[in-house]
Amino acid sequence: MSDQFTLFGAEPEPAPALPEGFRYRADVITADDERTLLAHVETLPFREFEFHGYVGKRRTVSFGWRYDFAARTLDRADDIPAFLLSLRDVAARFADLSPDALQQVLVTEYDAGAGIGWHRDKAVFGDVVGISLLAPCRFRLRRQVGDAWERVSLVAEPRSAYLLRGASRTEWEHSIPAVDARRYSITFRNLRERRP
Repeated sequence: MSDQFTLFGAEPEPAPALPEGFRYRADVITADDERTLLAHVETLPFREFEFHGYVGKRRTVSFGWRYDFAARTLDRADDIPAFLLSLRDVAARFADLSPDALQQVLVTEYDAGAGIGWHRDKAVFGDVVGISLLAPCRFRLRRQVGDAWERVSLVAEPRSAYLLRGASRTEWEHSIPAVDARRYSITFRNLRERRP
């Protein structure tokens, strides 16, 4: 390696490689679209997130299908509201899917200090498309390689989208550390198993 510096200082560190199947895109919707969505989202009937007796700091509401963590079942939920259908179209285009393929929507409210620990989405779901609203968050990914963890993270900005598919969906876990300000996530999923 050369001891010389470039014209503007040291060579920058290369950006970490994102996992296979992971995609991220900023500004998939406009600020006006975000404001319109937020006006509807803030009126949704959120409930505290419960996981095997633990109550999380975040609040959620599901449409289309809802995963019951206590019963470990996928149950029908209220239909996807009309105000989310155009956003589902955006998510579907981003993921190269038909909008009708995205049958489940999870809307999550993270107040300041709330996050979500390391996890993989349940196996009944296929692709995962998330759209961030209102505030940025750090989106972390990790997978175990031998006795160590390979880790990658990025900032998911408001109005951005991410896709978990392939190895990023099945081999990697993801998490969001505590956020600094209220943030909403609208997550669209397709189903691996069709339910009647």
